[in-house]
Formats: sequence, structure tokens, C-alpha cells
Amino acid sequence: MTPEEPGAVAARLTGHPVTAVRPLSGTLAEVTLDGGPVVVVKPGEGPGAVEAEAAGLRWLADAGAVRVPTVYGHDGRRLVIERVPRGRPTGGAALRFGRDLAALHAAGAPAFGAPPPGGPRDAYIGRAPMRNADGTDWPAWYAEHRVLPYLRSAVDDGTLRPAEATVVEEVCARLPDLAGPPEPPARLHGDLWSGNVLWGTDGEVHLIDPAAHGGHRETDLAMLHLFGCPHLDQVLDGYRQAAPLADGWADRIGLHQLFPLLVHTVLFGRGYAEQALAQARTALAR
Repeated sequence: MTPEEPGAVAARLTGHPVTAVRPLSGTLAEVTLDGGPVVVVKPGEGPGAVEAEAAGLRWLADAGAVRVPTVYGHDGRRLVIERVPRGRPTGGAALRFGRDLAALHAAGAPAFGAPPPGGPRDAYIGRAPMRNADGTDWPAWYAEHRVLPYLRSAVDDGTLRPAEATVVEEVCARLPDLAGPPEPPARLHGDLWSGNVLWGTDGEVHLIDPAAHGGHRETDLAMLHLFGCPHLDQVLDGYRQAAPLADGWADRIGLHQLFPLLVHTVLFGRGYAEQALAQARTALAR
């Protein structure tokens, strides 16, 4: 069966006639609707991916805190969302984003690992599967559902040697002592690296491509540090103005980065394994 063209998908799911279609990177397409918005049509990375992203965007939007693209519809295979025009990063937008991110986290979640309402438990972070299973104790949940599954995959693939994996396993065993004071489940974007922080022409930050779930708020902040975010100091200033962070949070950044680094190890190979091992050794040395 020939795949439906992006323009036809957008017209069917929004009810607006299409006036123009422009291919973007990869399999994305920008579609201009007659009398309506400009939208992006994107396919899912795997079974349930479209449902997970749509539910995640809506859950983030429901908090009334951060800006995210409007979801216009999906058919289980393709997602139609608002196209946010890209602008330039500014310190003022970063400060406001920090405050908004704190408000998003404070909106909370029913449990660690809780999926967005209507979203599948078997979701994704990027192209990697991510299981959303509820937990009440963050250290135990983080080890079982966010660190060890990707560690095992990396060992099974031969990217990490079993002897190296013991360092990460020791971190997991010591998480109750390393995790800092208990925090309630936060409403996380879940994949908050700089590529998913979109600086709009409206002078505000918009968040895209979530892997939304209930988690520890320091995990989102650790992801912002991982690959560098423009005006990160201002983002953190805004965040702490709205919601002070627990003592020692900066020392725990590497602990929270174990999750995305191991995901990247599984997806992209040995270079990220070296970074994950370095962060694990640093955590154990504190």
C-alpha cells in the first residue's frame, strides 16, 4: 500500500484544505493549511510512539506552564502538530523558561514512572523503548526502570563489558544514599536535551519531542546540562526563583545523567558508554 502523502494526512486530521507542502529534515513535512495554521506531519518511530508523543504534549500543556506545540490529531501512525517558527535564544526567554519549567514540575504526577493520561506504558525516549511502570520510591524505581534496562542492553550488545557494568550496578545499589532528600513525583518532559528546547520567534521557549512521565525534577535539569543549553545559567536562575533546589543538587547531575547516557550508549555506541562509566565513578567517589 502506498503511504498517504503528508498533505493528505494533514487535511484529513485537521479538516482544512492544504495550500502547500514543504519537506523538512528526514521524514518530517511542513504543511500550510488554507485558513488555518502551519503544521508539521511526522511519523512515529515505532508502535505506540505517536500515541505517546500526543499524550505527552497534551499532559505538558495541561499544566499551563511551559509552551508546547498544539496537537491537531493523529491516526496512530502520523502526528499533526503546530509548527513553531524558530527564533534566537535570549536571556529573558531563558529566565522565563526556568520559571515555567519549575511550574511544570510542580504540577506533579501520580507516581514515578506514571505515563501521561491516555498514553501507553510502553513508550519511547528518542528511538529507544522506555517502559513507564509506576513506583513510589525514586531510588528503587530509577535503578529498575531507567538505568538497569539500558545497562543490560549495552552489555548484551557488547558495547559495555560485564566487568564495567558492575560500576553502574554499584551506583544503583547505593542510590538510597546518593539520591538526596526525597521529592514527590514531578511532571517531566523526560528528554530535555537542548535539541528539544525550541526558541520561538515569539521570544519564548517551546518544548518538543517529549518522553513525558512522572519522575525526579533533577533529571530534567541534568539533561539540560548534558549537551549544553543556551543561557543555561539564566534558566537555572529562573527555576530557583520559582522553586529552590535541594542542597547538593549540582553534585547529583551526573547521577541523573546515567539514564540518558545509557540510552545513548544503546543507540549510538561506545563513546557514550565511556561517559556513563565516568559519571558512575564520580558518583561513587562523592
